[in-house]
Amino acid sequence: YVLTYRSFVFPPSISKIKMATQAMATATPTVGADVATTNTNATSSAEGGPIYVDTQHDDMVHDAQLDYYGCKLATSSSDRTVKIYDVAGSAYTHTATLQGHEGPVWEVSWAHPKFGVVLASCSFDGSVLIHRESRPHDWTLLHAARNLHESSVNGVSFAPHEFGLIAAAASSDGRVSFLTHREDDSWGVEYVRDNALGVNSVSWSPYVVSSTATADEGDGDGGSSPTPPCLRLVTGGCDNRIRVYAKSPVTGQWEMETTPIDTSSHSHSDWVRDVAWAPAVVPGIDVIASCSEDRTVLVWTQKAGEGEEGEPGPWQPTLLNTFEEPVWKLSWSVTGNILAVSSGDSTVTLWKAGLDGTWSQVDTVDDVGGGGAAGTGAQPGAPAEGQ
Repeated sequence: YVLTYRSFVFPPSISKIKMATQAMATATPTVGADVATTNTNATSSAEGGPIYVDTQHDDMVHDAQLDYYGCKLATSSSDRTVKIYDVAGSAYTHTATLQGHEGPVWEVSWAHPKFGVVLASCSFDGSVLIHRESRPHDWTLLHAARNLHESSVNGVSFAPHEFGLIAAAASSDGRVSFLTHREDDSWGVEYVRDNALGVNSVSWSPYVVSSTATADEGDGDGGSSPTPPCLRLVTGGCDNRIRVYAKSPVTGQWEMETTPIDTSSHSHSDWVRDVAWAPAVVPGIDVIASCSEDRTVLVWTQKAGEGEEGEPGPWQPTLLNTFEEPVWKLSWSVTGNILAVSSGDSTVTLWKAGLDGTWSQVDTVDDVGGGGAAGTGAQPGAPAEGQ
């Protein structure tokens, strides 16, 4: 497995991104690339070192995401564009520039490949654009959700593919929107009111089918029946809180879960900038990480069956670390046991939990450009220059 992590924001004069990869299963060396838009030749970095890509964006780069197979790279920028690169070994070829947004593009999200090559992007202009690659290097606008929100859309994320083609978007207007692709090729929109101050990020729960023990009163034989999974997601807001929502299988409406979130021992004291729901590793245990401008990262854990009448127990926080600068972005490894943290001191750190539940740092990567410039530019939810 390969873990990819990135920084949140770059100085205005820097349009490079840096992908630091760490092989989980093998010690395969990693080589790097530094390419212009017309150059397909990669420049190798030190063996096992990070990979540099010159995106040729004209302004700050806010997000960089690899697709499901790690073959395509999408970057978003304050220059109001999204750039697409094909990735092949150590070569990175710029293949497309997606336009259409009228403000800085904060975040991008790839859909599962079962839906084709589909990419969503969100912007300060209050819109979410969904593009699809119809033919190699030929991108078309699949859906334009303009004026989806009354203010900046700060985060966008596709749901697990088992639920269909669904995207959630977080906005500074205090709402979360859900875009659902229908069988007739139209798109439905639902809203959830989160908090009045604004929402910075969203993250979906993984698709998990749990088993519930049942007993046959006639013969006493025990058995198990699968519990249908439901759509769940977590939000991080400007009111310093996280919230967990679920779509009711009975009413079909989005509702905030009533399971308590324990803040008696730890809680955020400033904006929650990012949330990340960990991949399912241990059955019956859900894990969410949150980071904040208060310089902390909290890991929230919920265990099944610890509540009343067998309901899930409360979300319990664990302080991962207090950093020297605000923390902007989080990313779990595909195995769910390593958390990457991108902070305002221009570094990315990797953290792993021990058997006793204590988190320890296992690696660190300095950001491209350095100099502590990360976090000095415009942030989602804040007015950008010229807007």
